[in-house]
Parts: sequence; structure tokens; C-alpha cells
Amino acid sequence: MNGRDLVRSMKVVGSVGAAQGLRTVRSAWRRRRADAAGLPPRGAERARVPGPVQEVQPGPGGGVIRFSRSELCVTVAVNGAVFWGWDGASPEPSYALAGRCPEPDPRAVLEPDKEGGWRVVAERVTVVISRHGAVEVKTPGGVTLRRDLPPRWWEPVDGGAARWMQRSEVAADARFFGLGGRASGPRLKDGTYRLWNTDPGQAFGPGDDPLYITMPVQVVVADAATHLVFHDTSWDGTVTLREGEEGAGSGHDRAGSCEVRMDGGPLRCWVMVGTPARVLRAWAALTGAPALPPAWALGHHHARWGFGSEQEVRRIVSGYQERGLPLDAVHLDIDHYDGHQVFTVDQDAFPKLPQLAEDLRRDGVRLVSIVDPAVKAAPGNAVYDSGTAEDAFVRDASGHLVRGVVWPGEAVFPDFTHARVRKWWGGLYVERLAQGFSGFWHDMNEPTSFAAFGESTLPRSARHSLEGRGGDHREAHNVYGLCMARAGYEGLLELAPSERPFIFSRSGWAGMQRYGGTWSGDVATGWPGLRASLSLVMGLGLCGVPYSGPDVGGFDGSPSPELYLRWFQLAAYLPLFRTHASLRAGRREPWEFGPEVLEHARVALLERRRLLPYFVTLAHLARRTGAPYVRPLWWSAPEDRMLRDCEDAFLLGDCLLVAPVLDPGADRRAVQLPRGRWYDTTTGRTYEGPGQVLLDAPVSRIPVLARSGAVVPVRGDDGGLELDVWAPAPGRTGGGLVVPDAGDGEDEPEIERYVTRWEGRKLVVELERENGMIASPRPVRIRGLDEPSAQM
Repeated sequence: MNGRDLVRSMKVVGSVGAAQGLRTVRSAWRRRRADAAGLPPRGAERARVPGPVQEVQPGPGGGVIRFSRSELCVTVAVNGAVFWGWDGASPEPSYALAGRCPEPDPRAVLEPDKEGGWRVVAERVTVVISRHGAVEVKTPGGVTLRRDLPPRWWEPVDGGAARWMQRSEVAADARFFGLGGRASGPRLKDGTYRLWNTDPGQAFGPGDDPLYITMPVQVVVADAATHLVFHDTSWDGTVTLREGEEGAGSGHDRAGSCEVRMDGGPLRCWVMVGTPARVLRAWAALTGAPALPPAWALGHHHARWGFGSEQEVRRIVSGYQERGLPLDAVHLDIDHYDGHQVFTVDQDAFPKLPQLAEDLRRDGVRLVSIVDPAVKAAPGNAVYDSGTAEDAFVRDASGHLVRGVVWPGEAVFPDFTHARVRKWWGGLYVERLAQGFSGFWHDMNEPTSFAAFGESTLPRSARHSLEGRGGDHREAHNVYGLCMARAGYEGLLELAPSERPFIFSRSGWAGMQRYGGTWSGDVATGWPGLRASLSLVMGLGLCGVPYSGPDVGGFDGSPSPELYLRWFQLAAYLPLFRTHASLRAGRREPWEFGPEVLEHARVALLERRRLLPYFVTLAHLARRTGAPYVRPLWWSAPEDRMLRDCEDAFLLGDCLLVAPVLDPGADRRAVQLPRGRWYDTTTGRTYEGPGQVLLDAPVSRIPVLARSGAVVPVRGDDGGLELDVWAPAPGRTGGGLVVPDAGDGEDEPEIERYVTRWEGRKLVVELERENGMIASPRPVRIRGLDEPSAQM
């Protein structure tokens, strides 16, 4: 233990109490000893590069190119996705992929290229491999989007996992996005980003990295095209990015660069090229369609660590009802457990929890339960006893149970990388369902184990099944939360097959959208935390996780009325709309901030309720196309460089543009508009893009614009589905998609396609059918005209 570790140990003991603090010291020492005994020492290494080409073996969609010291498999799939793997790495096994890999493109053929290289030419992409192992991805027109230089490996002389490094070059005008949940995004600035899911242990802001969800997924936007690149390994690593610079004359540009370094795992990669929509569609096809949330999960959620009792929950719900504020869900944190033990209930504080759940559900409010992976290591604890009988818990290299420290004290951890353990864990949700819970909130699943010094997670030497392949925590750490989400999702499908499972998870990895969404984690209270909230949602959406949102007001402090309101107004337009706070933080109920904030929050809540059919439609479209609900302004115009640099506004689907207020004291704000005509949804005033406009942003609202021609499904006064139609410009047409949904179950209703057009001075709104167009069967409200005239 060095001096810094000693100081940290003393701080931990002081902050969590003597007993728990001493446990964290012991846990940190156990972790250090386990790794010293269980991990091979890093000794001498041999550096290796591919060397020159020796022979080539064509195959479906590409082939295998053998170099003197490695081999490269390249395949172009029928959807245009490109896979390559070094040293015999194939696409499977992979935790990211869903189902079978896409079929190779039979028209893509490996053929000789100039200077001893080879190339694979396909409809949407060309892949060029140099004679020394550089890999270039080009557009069909021959523009280079990405050039991966020959990789380098460092192999232990005595055997074991090899480290590797891959350097890449991109266009000078390219901008980077993605890498999971990054508080400093959504556009990733020059710097190094770690790929290791991490509980920061405190409330975080824009400068904190890494956080709970890291993914080796980059979205790179350039003039020529957008591409997504995924390095499919779950080991610890870093990505170092540097944007390029464009010179004054030809040939003076400096390319952008990316350097990926991994501590182990296969060197394999997927690349998808095209428009942002096409790229995300291909990514969703590869890694799985996003889970469809029940309609109630798209409403407003209220949570707090520290409700403390059934009476307090009823008081909060009554507060919403008495003030006419919509509320769809209440979340119970760890304080509702018996001694913080998962799958238990504090019978003193919540003696009739099923009755509470039934009463709330009758009023349209669902209960959501937190679920932590750590299990109190104590005989007599039912989960511990059944898990021990199942041999479900992670063990160290010597075969002993790995023990950590979490909220219940000494704890053990299920090995979710084992199918048998996932099935056992999924069956435990029967207790939660019997208590009346409708949804589940996975926390502490990086996994976190409190430690007075060192990393707050399991020993890297801890052993995991990894689906029978065997390995240690170095490989399993980043997919632990993903596998926990899978266990819960599959268990709920079996236990309650008529309801859509609702799970959102603090940690995860590529493909986590198959099982649910996520939230910001413990974002700091403050204006920087507000800005970070939007960055996280946008960045995660571009990595294929469309359902997420922040803790409104921040997790740790007491926001000012202005900050709370601006956060609330932003979150009303994000997929997960949840107020939440720490045990020691200020209240988060809207009425706690004064009558003015209450009235403005009411407006935001009622607008969210009115837009619920639009959010339901976006959820279905995300499931079918991979497109996130929240999209960057450049989504439909990635060639617009001004839009690429805009990080403080977003598109909500195709129809709406939301410009939140992210700075104190602001009552106006500038917005960079995409091309076309836009209507202010409050004033009706029109604006023309592309270009920058200045919009009023009084404390009562944030600017929301509607695209001309848009068809937005909304909730009518009678609760039925209606259409807000924003008039297209004269002589233009418009339209929109609507997915009517009963709100639960696995049925996927058909998409309704509406078209708007002018007939003289009359605006016609029609529904597209297989045998032609018919007048809209749904009520229509024309917006954007002083004296609307509509045919319906």
C-alpha cells in the first residue's frame, strides 16, 4: 500500500462508517493478493507485425490473405457490412452479435490490386488490402474513408494473451462519435478514452471518463460518407483520437487518426458504410433489435434513494394526483430491501408491498424495483443458499468464492457468463413479480465491489465461464452487465410472457439494446451535469442503445429552481424521463421548487403525455430500423459541417427539433437549423434552414420546432390517437409514420404511412394502403396555417 492508498483508505472508512470501511480495506487487500497469485506475471514479450503477403485463398464474400507472420480473413456481407479478423479470428463467438452473422455477398470477390495488394469490391464498399497488411475502406466511388495500418502484437514469451495495437487514418474533415456513454460528447474531442466499464464512485461531470458503459464502437462522420467501426473484443483497452486539419491548399490536409490498444482478445473488426440511417440499420441487424418498452415506460418516472416507507410513496403519488401531474411509474431503491439484500423486502417499512403495487397500478402508476447483482454472503440468505447449491458464484483461480463488499456487506457475485447461472437468476424475478413490480432497474453491475484502494471491481484473475470457453475477469468485466441484463430479460419473458420486459441497466456493452436501455448513472447536480446528460443520451443512441435518460436534477445535490426546471424540460423530450436523487440530496418533486416551477413543469409533463404516441412510434421504428429516438442535427445531412459541430440541440425522430437551455440565465438561444422550413410549435413562427437562428427560450419553455410537412401522432383530449400535421411549404409534400400500439405484449402493429400534399389551396392528408391512398381515418389537426383547410 502506498501513501495515496493509505489516505484513500482513511477517507473511505470515515465516509461509510467503521465496519463497512474496514471491509473495503480487507476487500482491496484480498483483490490485490488474488491478482498477485492468479494472474501471470508480465515478462518478456515479442513484437510482431503481419509481414509480407505469402498466399491468398478466395472465399465467399472475400477470402483469406496469408502473410508471413499472420493471416487476415476479410468478408463483405450481403448488407454491405465488412468483417475482418487477424490470426484466424472469426465473427463468433461474440457477446455483441445477435443470432447468426449476415450471409457473405456472393458478388463480392477477392481480386488482385496494384503493387502486390488485394481488394474486395462490393456494391456499397471496396476493401483494399496492401501487401504488408494495411486495410483501406473506400466508397464505391473510390474515396478512402478509413485506412488501418498494419497491426502490431506484443506476445508474452511464456504464452498468454497478446496485447495489440491498431492505428488508423480517417479524412481530415471527419468527426468522431460514440465509444458508449461519454460525458464529454457527443462529439469526441482529441484525447484518450478508456474501454473499461467503471463506477466513478461519486457524482460525475463532463470531465470524468470512463463511466459505466464503454464500447469499442466509433461512428465517424465525413463529407464522403458515414461509417461505423466496431473492434469486437471485451478486454480493457484505450482509444486515442485526433481530429484532422484541412490546409489551405491541395495536399496540405492532415488526416484524422485513431489508435486502438487492447490488453488482449481477438483483433477483429466490423465496418458499416453509408448514411447514418443505413449504418445504424446495419448495426442493429448485426447486434440485435432494441427491446420494445411498454408504453407506460415512455411516460414520467419518479424515483428516490430514500423513500423509506410505503406511506412516503403514497404521499408522493398523492402529491402528483392532487396537482393534476401525470405520473406513470415510481422506482424503489435499495432502501426498500431487507438489509440491502437483493430480492427481499423490508417488512417494517413496506408491510403490504403487493397491495401498494395493486393500488398504484389501479391509478395508472407502475412500481419499478432496483436489482443489484451482489448477493450477501451469509447462510440463511435464500438467494445465497440457492446460488451456492447452483454453484452460481464467481470463483478465483484457486477455486474459492470471490468475495467483495457492496451495500449488504460481504457479498458474492453470480457468473452471468454461464447459461445455467443466467437461467437461475432469471427465475428469481418471480419474487419481484409477486411483490407487484412491473419493471427492473439494474444497478452496481459494472460490477462494483467497494475498495478502499485500487479498482472498485472484482479481481482481474477471477474466473468466469464465458459460455464454457473459460477465462478471467479481464475478458468478462465489460460484458458482465450485458449478461445480467440478458438473464433478467429472458427470465421475465418466461415468467410473464404476455408483458414486455422492462429493464434498464447502469452498465452494459455492445448489443445491450436487445434487453433494454440505460440511464446516466450518478450525474452531478449542476449545469455541467445537465450538459453531460444530453451528451450521454446522444452518444449511446449512436452506439445502438436508443432508450436512455438522466437523473433529472442530478443525483447528488440540491438544484436551484432554474436548473431543475431546465433539466426537467430537456428530459421531457428524452426516451427515459425520470427524476431521481441520492439519499442525501434535495427533493425532486416539482412542487418543492415553488409555484412558478410547478406550473412550468406541469406544461412539460402534459406535453410529454400528449406526445406519448410519437414516442411509442419512435420505439417501434428503433426496433425495426435501429434509428435512435434522439438524433444529432446532422442525422439527415451529415455533409453539413456546421451541423456536425452542434452539440446542444437534437432531433427527436424525423419530425421535431429540440433546443434545450443548458446555461443559467438564458432566455434566448441560437440554433443551427438543418435544411428546410421549421415551425416553432408554440408560436407558429416559421424559420428557414440551413442556417443559424435566434429563438426565444423563456423560463416557461424550451424551443421545440416541427419540420414542415411532418405528421406527428399525439394523444387527443379523449385519450385517442390524433395527428398533428405541420403544413408543408407551398408546392411541397410531406408525410410521416405512425405505429398505433396497445402498449404491451410482443405484437408489432403495422406501420401507417401518411402523405400530405397540396391540391390547389387545400391540404390533403392521406393514408397509404396497398391498393392506393385513402383519406386519413384519424382526426387531423393542421398546424402552421392561419386559416387551415384540410381534407381528411
